[in-house]
Amino acid sequence: MISDLPVVLAPSQRETLDAYVGQMERVNQRVNLVARPAVRADLERHVRHCLTLATRPFPDGAVVVDWGTGGGLPAIPLAIAFPSIQMMAVDAVGKKTEAVKLFARRLGIENVDVWNGRAEAYDGPEPHLSVSRATAPLASLWAWHTRVRAPLDEIPEGGWPAGLVCLKGGDLGSEMADLARQFPEAVVTHAPLTDLLGEEWADKAIVTVTD
Repeated sequence: MISDLPVVLAPSQRETLDAYVGQMERVNQRVNLVARPAVRADLERHVRHCLTLATRPFPDGAVVVDWGTGGGLPAIPLAIAFPSIQMMAVDAVGKKTEAVKLFARRLGIENVDVWNGRAEAYDGPEPHLSVSRATAPLASLWAWHTRVRAPLDEIPEGGWPAGLVCLKGGDLGSEMADLARQFPEAVVTHAPLTDLLGEEWADKAIVTVTD
C-alpha cells in the first residue's frame, strides 16, 4: 500500500490506488506516461503529490477536467478519492488517453472519461473546476478553463472554489505576471506543500485561479 498519503481514504480506495500504480508501472514500460524509467516508488510519489488536491472537497456531481492528464494524474487519484464527481481526462496524445481508459476499465472506476485532442479544441462536458499537474503555463490553463466552464451553484464548506486548481513547482513569477497581463481580473492563491508533505516538497505548491 502507498504510505504517507496526505488524506484519509477507505481501505477499498487505497487498494484501488495501489492497483492503479501497478497498472501504470506496467503500461509505462510501453507508453511514456511519465518520465521513464519510473520505478514504483516514483509512481507512488506522483500519486501522493496528486492527492494533495484531495485535502479539500470537490462538490458532489461536479465535472472536473484534468488538462494534460498523461497517465491519469491527477484524474484517476481524484476520481478514486471523490466517487461523486465526474473526471474528464484530457490529453492530445491518443496512447495516453487510451491508457487512462484502460486503467479505469480494469480498476472499475466509473467516474472517469477521456477526451483525446488539444485542450484549445475541447468540446466535452463543461467543467465546474479544472485541475492540472505540471502541464502548461497558468495563463493557458485559465484560458482553457474559462472558454468552456460551467457555473457552480454551491461550494461545500472548506471546498475548492470554482476555477482552476493546479500543482506547480519552481519560480512562478513570470507565469503569474503573464496571467495578470492577459486576465487582469484573475485572483491567484499559492499554497506550498510543506505542511502536507514535508520540507522536501518546499518548491511545490497548489495554485488556484478564480475570478
